Amino acid sequence: MKTFVGIDLGSTTTKAVLMDEEEGVLGRGITNSRSNYETACKVATEEAKIDARFTLFRREFGAAGQIDEQVEDFLGALERSFRLEQFLEQLGDLEETCIRLVRGDRYAKIGEGVKVALTEVFRRLREEAPGMYAPGADRKSDFFRDIAGSRYLSVAEEVGRDAGVSYDVLLNIYDKSIIAVENRPPSGKLNEKFKNALQRVAKEDSGAASVLGEKAEHALGIELEETYLVGTGYGRVTLPFSKEHIRSEILCHGLGAHMMYPKTRTVLDIGGQDTKGIQVNPEGIVENFQMNDRCAAGTGRYLGYIADEMNMGLHELGPMALKSKKPARINSTCTVFAGAELRDRLALGEAREDILAGLHRAIILRSMSILSRSGGVADEFTFTGGVAKNEAAVRELKKLVFENYGEVTINIGAESIYTGALGASEFARRAAHGRIEGVEA
Repeated sequence: MKTFVGIDLGSTTTKAVLMDEEEGVLGRGITNSRSNYETACKVATEEAKIDARFTLFRREFGAAGQIDEQVEDFLGALERSFRLEQFLEQLGDLEETCIRLVRGDRYAKIGEGVKVALTEVFRRLREEAPGMYAPGADRKSDFFRDIAGSRYLSVAEEVGRDAGVSYDVLLNIYDKSIIAVENRPPSGKLNEKFKNALQRVAKEDSGAASVLGEKAEHALGIELEETYLVGTGYGRVTLPFSKEHIRSEILCHGLGAHMMYPKTRTVLDIGGQDTKGIQVNPEGIVENFQMNDRCAAGTGRYLGYIADEMNMGLHELGPMALKSKKPARINSTCTVFAGAELRDRLALGEAREDILAGLHRAIILRSMSILSRSGGVADEFTFTGGVAKNEAAVRELKKLVFENYGEVTINIGAESIYTGALGASEFARRAAHGRIEGVEA
């Protein structure tokens, strides 16, 4: 099967979309961009291929008239089992990396004791791993570093204490090793992992799983041929893509929004590094656009800075801002001065929720200015990027759009963070068919 890959290398996250010849999205993948775009690109693409496999499984079951609760249970079990396979593979890599580090000169005098402690730590982590992927298990993150890190730190403290090994030493070894593991590209042995996962599911449920497993095996036999790839986003120039395999973020977000919502005429994208106001024609071709300047004010990175200042998770900002009854009037969205103003307001006794509500309004006001310079807001209007998941930002956007432009249809999709990658995958599909459209922005 021919596939077309679009990759959006953002400053915070890297996204990939896999498309088939009929413009159907086969799979989506996302990962943190780290400081290594090459690895992020490979991880996001692999995640898109994994998602594509589940799409093919559903097609296989659908063709046989078997999309029901039993199938959903099977696919849920298969995904958990597959994620366990991935986790165990990376856990093994992490253990080997830690042990290699211990063999170095720095730990020569205490190396054996540390090695014994590490062996015990990883034995326990492997033992408890299946429980983390059991039905109903609560994982706060799907990133290996987050899952492995929290468990390693917890287990290492107990093991180190019992073995008489310094916890700081075990922590230092982990910190050095996880960076190396995280920046290594995935093994790529997807079919092998899927087959191992199928075997595990069959052992747990020998009834329906054996029948459905045969159909899943058949779907695994469909080759996903990477026919053409297009890269876009903040980090696109850091990878060895040739010129014909690169499109600007403006073009990709405009086309991607059009594909998601064909009546789109205005697009606002607030990403980790920049904010873009885009005007597109009925075919999704960009007619005009404006971007923020080099300042990070009003972007996802600005919100991340605020979260750090308030010792909160980025996902907590929106819900807390929604609690506000009297939003503060923020004087500046400058990242440089934000911390100082934030601390001053907190010292004066202003409520955290009121400060956050004011910050969200200030961010959207800045975005409205960019939209105005691009040509205003037309019906329909599509909001994309990571900030589109922030409820407080969405609330302020809807208010300000109504105040300035009246009733306008505002589209905010669950998959909006993939908009740029979606547009890139369509450019890849068109390029492969010799139908490249649009003018480079």
